[in-house]
Amino acid sequence: EEDLFTMTYGLPFNGDEDGKGLLLLNAVEETICRQLRACKATSSKRRVFEELEPLQTNPQLEEGFCKALLCRIRFRKHFLHALNCMRRPQGRGLELARKHIAYCIAELESVLSSVEFLSLETVENGKNEMEESTTGSGRHPIGFDPNLNKRLSAPTPPRAIKLLSWKKAIDYYVKLLHNLDQICAFKLEPDLDAVLQFVVQFQKSRPDLVARAHLQLLLVQDGKLYGRDTFLTICARSLALDVTKNHGLHLNEYILQLNQLMINLLKILCANTPWQRRKLGKILNDWSIFNVQMGITVGHMMQQVTTPRTPKNGDKSALILNHIYGWLEEQIHWVALRFLVLGFDLKLYSPSEYCMVYWYMYIILWKLAEKAHFRVLIIVHTEERKAKEEDYSRDMAREDRISLWVLLLKCQTSLAQGLTVMIAALRNEGMCSKSQGPFNTENEKFVQHFGLLQKASLPKYDAYESFSESTCHARLDYLPVYECFRDAQKMAKEIKVGYANDPDKLAEVVGLEQVAEHNIIAVNLLCQDRCLKVSFEFIHHPHFATAVVRRS
Repeated sequence: EEDLFTMTYGLPFNGDEDGKGLLLLNAVEETICRQLRACKATSSKRRVFEELEPLQTNPQLEEGFCKALLCRIRFRKHFLHALNCMRRPQGRGLELARKHIAYCIAELESVLSSVEFLSLETVENGKNEMEESTTGSGRHPIGFDPNLNKRLSAPTPPRAIKLLSWKKAIDYYVKLLHNLDQICAFKLEPDLDAVLQFVVQFQKSRPDLVARAHLQLLLVQDGKLYGRDTFLTICARSLALDVTKNHGLHLNEYILQLNQLMINLLKILCANTPWQRRKLGKILNDWSIFNVQMGITVGHMMQQVTTPRTPKNGDKSALILNHIYGWLEEQIHWVALRFLVLGFDLKLYSPSEYCMVYWYMYIILWKLAEKAHFRVLIIVHTEERKAKEEDYSRDMAREDRISLWVLLLKCQTSLAQGLTVMIAALRNEGMCSKSQGPFNTENEKFVQHFGLLQKASLPKYDAYESFSESTCHARLDYLPVYECFRDAQKMAKEIKVGYANDPDKLAEVVGLEQVAEHNIIAVNLLCQDRCLKVSFEFIHHPHFATAVVRRS
């Protein structure tokens, strides 16, 4: 619902009003600073400040009251400055925004320390009531109508909107500031892989609407990434292609459509998790239709390249579009994988459906790894050809980064395959319940979960029939069960070395390794004693389950 407000009404911050607000905040800050200096002044200097009116009636409390007000005013000033800096085009104000965010966090600490002073004269209403209070003093707010947001809500059935308590509001701002700092710290590299990885990692902290709106504003400006790089340039860089001399490609019909698809994708990835999953499932069909249309056109162009009358410039354009077409298929499978993975985050899958989910993940991961590996080959071939030219330095770091990404995909593929065979074997041997109920057959549940993927021709064959055939004969003593988990474990150990300087990725790979290790042990135990009880829990990784074996 909150994202609907943003998409419908925007998140407006009027520049002129912001300027007026900052002027007022500066004036109030100056007044309070003068009052605070007057409180601290000695009797000889106090005459200078005699004309100042006290901020409240008790002179003994004036200094503490000034300090409490001052940190709140300064917090508002720096917070507004931070938001203004983050909205500067092409990320030019991010470094300055980080400084203001640091000031905001420091002022919040001062706000927290002022609560003891503010609640001195508060009537004791009980600890619970104080904790639920919307002010630091425990008194009712003055000059603010707490029912205002009820009247300004969307035209929906009436519902109460409870304000956050003072303590929860402080926690909210601390988390918001840390999320905004994450955005400001992001290196604005023209690398789509890095952008997608950052957005996915950023969403794991469950950022609120304000942080996500500013991330979207940073990523997509004027139809370009960061407001400076076209998506043709970004795509070409992912393939190590040079498109600077092919000016006509920027106006190509398919490149323009691809540009819009990428803009929509980045906006969707910045939405909240439920909205994101719904939209990803729907845009998969758009990507699939575009993929088919572009494939037909590129096929015709590649046939014409072989004719001797084709201009040399046309050859290059056709080859670039052909490589982009392959890259497009990789992105489609990445979106499909993201769609499946979000189902775990939203707890949409029951334990009896894990078998079909991991089977589908295996199919998508396998194809994604294949396309990513093909991209590595294109990059290596292009870089080797360019290296023969003078004054060209090969980007080995990019090659290593993508190769590591491919190895991680293969590790996840082996895990998904191992879990599919393992759960199927448990079902076939009666140790695990099948996905059947009084209202829906397994086929109907399969369509409910993966209908949008099948509509997008992922995969291009009858998915349910293939799933049934590939799992109906699985047994626990089936050798590939061990091989899949052992392969995943072996690859995880290799990947850990490459991600030694990336704590987030390293933690994920360690989780994958532990899932593989524990599942190997579980399979061994189940083979020895078929009377054991088994359940699947997400102990080590949020998306790959670990088998937990119990005697009763």
